[in-house]
Amino acid sequence: MSVYKRHGLIFGLLILAGILLIPTPDGLSTAGHRMLGILIFSVVIWMTEAVSYPVSAAVIMSLMAFLLGTAPNVNEPDKILGTSKGLELALAGFSNSSLALVGAALFIAAAMMKTGLDKRIALFVLSKIGAKTNRVLAGVIIVGFILSFFVPSTTARVSCMVPIVMGIIAAFGVDKKSRFAGVMMIAIAQADSIWNVGIKTAAAQNMIALGFIEKQLGQYISWLDWFVAAAPFSLIMSIALYYVLLKLMPPEMDEIAGGKETVEKALRELGPMKSSEKKLMIISIILLGFWSTEKILHNFDTSSTTLVAITLMMLPGFGIMNWKEAQARIGWGTLVLFGVGISLGSAILSTKAASWIANGIVSVFGLYDMSAFYILAILAAFLIIIHLGFASATALSAAMIPIIISILQGASSHSPMNVIGMTMILQYVICFGFILPVNAPQNMVAFGTETFEAKDFIKTGIPLTIIAYLLILVLGATYWKWIGLVL
Repeated sequence: MSVYKRHGLIFGLLILAGILLIPTPDGLSTAGHRMLGILIFSVVIWMTEAVSYPVSAAVIMSLMAFLLGTAPNVNEPDKILGTSKGLELALAGFSNSSLALVGAALFIAAAMMKTGLDKRIALFVLSKIGAKTNRVLAGVIIVGFILSFFVPSTTARVSCMVPIVMGIIAAFGVDKKSRFAGVMMIAIAQADSIWNVGIKTAAAQNMIALGFIEKQLGQYISWLDWFVAAAPFSLIMSIALYYVLLKLMPPEMDEIAGGKETVEKALRELGPMKSSEKKLMIISIILLGFWSTEKILHNFDTSSTTLVAITLMMLPGFGIMNWKEAQARIGWGTLVLFGVGISLGSAILSTKAASWIANGIVSVFGLYDMSAFYILAILAAFLIIIHLGFASATALSAAMIPIIISILQGASSHSPMNVIGMTMILQYVICFGFILPVNAPQNMVAFGTETFEAKDFIKTGIPLTIIAYLLILVLGATYWKWIGLVL
């Protein structure tokens, strides 16, 4: 255990106490001052991983209940807010519709694992690719793309792919420490991170950002709107991933003898599709249809249609799994962190702490004197750097998106820009996590196979991040500008 992890909680509490002892700065309410302390405390314990994410959520809720509860009401400064109202703010995120979508996504991922449909899809695609190592690499990236539509959990997608590819590596008789094994595992993690950008429902952190966009900016982003805006980025980055990995970690061999037969054998061992797989496939395709035609053929929002799909999956007789089967496969800590993340961001906004932080960042960088493009460039670089200290894009979104929104709202009064579109693009940047294994849970799942070293991930991750950043700028100056996301 690192010294940071061992003492992270104490360090965070000391920083919180130090901030609270400082006189409240001009232009900041007492509640906003305390929320600023809670935010920095949260960032410290998330960065150091001093406690698990569910425990951090409980600590943050407790601090919000008592520190905000004993502060003057922002709207009625002559009255104390009260701990019950403070707790309401701490629990506000759990009534957000985005939480329902994330929870439903966890159920879909559980259904995929229970039925084995995700494994069948992965093996089917790999069986059609061939045994040349570059084609297997392409197949792994394509599987990551396809599963992103049907499994709305990055960790679940990677957890599905890892045992499949490890089985293929073993069956091929390839050394676990070979470049072939390492490049396949890195591709699994990076491809999923890339398609977290392209598909709205692929990752929980997107729901955090969309929740704030809807609440703060009054705009609902449909599944198709997100896909049209973000998919070109993910498609280009998938191609870049393929060439970067082949260039920097070329496999030792061009082709693996018996590779195609090995995959086909694994697929045959699954047997014919079970009725549960067929039901899940039908439900998933129909659900994808509802997602992609939202605001075009109907007005049913993504969260509501997904909840109906989960209900069908759980119905006795017709369903795919029961509650007990689902319960054991769901990471409830993710849901708790998500809810508290929304609460934290909402309280930062409502206490005006976000606007105060935003004004500070604006004055340091002089953002009000810049065009939308240069603001995008600076904030994207800032988010890439700060992500190095985070092990969760969900936590990073919760901490940064409210501040980003406040910065962009202020800047929009000086330079013409689309605040909603710019927030979406900066959320894409939050999904990166390409450089360090600890920057995302999916990276750690792949890293846990011991097929590659951290330096291998960094060696490929830095060029990917540079390409991704440059692509953000290119698309910001062209495609996203043409469709109105930047201006």
